[in-house]
Amino acid sequence: MLSSISAAAGRLLISEPFMMDPNFKRAVILLTEYAEGGAMGFILNHASEFLLGDILPDVSYSEIPVFIGGPVAPNTLHFIHCCPHKIDDGIEIGEGIFWGGDFEMVKELVSSYQLNADEIRFFTGYSGWTPKQLDDEINEDSWIVADKLSISTIFSQNEENLWKEVVIGLGQRYAHIANFPENPSLN
Repeated sequence: MLSSISAAAGRLLISEPFMMDPNFKRAVILLTEYAEGGAMGFILNHASEFLLGDILPDVSYSEIPVFIGGPVAPNTLHFIHCCPHKIDDGIEIGEGIFWGGDFEMVKELVSSYQLNADEIRFFTGYSGWTPKQLDDEINEDSWIVADKLSISTIFSQNEENLWKEVVIGLGQRYAHIANFPENPSLN
């Protein structure tokens, strides 16, 4: 079980540098759920081409970017946030980091400019694993599990460099892979 590797909801999954699945190329995933029935999370550093106003035209503030949470159910919209004092009913998945909540309240707060991209992140779709699938992938060294969560990492506005920054933050054991080329044949 993944729990034996010290991973559970509220952890980061970092894809190995040469992961072949293009959905997870240099991905940093916030794991939001891990249970007997499987696991779920959101890719933090794969921005979509959309802003929130493109997906929710009734929300007037359209400057908040929307990320690709993963390849599962891409027609769904999810969010994480760090402001439980503004958004009711979120589930705490890490210290100060919440998943979901009162969506009508979120739309009102966004429309009235009371929420910004430093406090909330939206995703289309999610990343999901069937029972034991994620455990197998971790045992095959497809993922690195990180226990360090910080609001500044989760809500980073520098998604292009987030994978590298998180890998370096894992310490000396992993720092060398941060500079591996995306395409080793171009080395």
